[in-house]
Amino acid sequence: MSESNSIIANDNRPQTGASYEEIQSLAKGILSKVTGRPNIGIICGSGLGKLVDVVTDQEIIPYKDIPGFPISTVPGHEGKLVFGKLSGKSVVLMQGRVHCYEGYSPQRIAVPIRTMKLMGVKTLIVTNAAGGINRDFKVGDLMVIKDHVNLAGFAGVNPLVGLNDES
Repeated sequence: MSESNSIIANDNRPQTGASYEEIQSLAKGILSKVTGRPNIGIICGSGLGKLVDVVTDQEIIPYKDIPGFPISTVPGHEGKLVFGKLSGKSVVLMQGRVHCYEGYSPQRIAVPIRTMKLMGVKTLIVTNAAGGINRDFKVGDLMVIKDHVNLAGFAGVNPLVGLNDES
């Protein structure tokens, strides 16, 4: 495996993704530290990090304690995986995430999502703070984004760019 495709533990340099074996190792390492086995993953965007306050039976792992896991540098993104129960469902919440503007490639940004899949997550809920042109919206209103224009995709910036891994 080339250096450009390997995980370098928590150094925040832009990197490509990780191999299937590396993602398996991440998932196995994380699951060895918790008793929960989530089937729902929630990525808490800006303003929704407090959702973890209603999660019961919490088991928390800071990203910095997971070798190879990308670490958020954005204020307000706590950088923690929170396992537990939400309305009786087994969940894992990402309290904060990483972004391209932090220097991460889309492939690195996808590492936590791929890891959640191998931890057993079947349903993924992604949230973010987004503006809208509807003047009736107020700060904190919830809305569903049904579609978007992937402007970065026009330049080939996409987590799917690169060698295909059949696994």
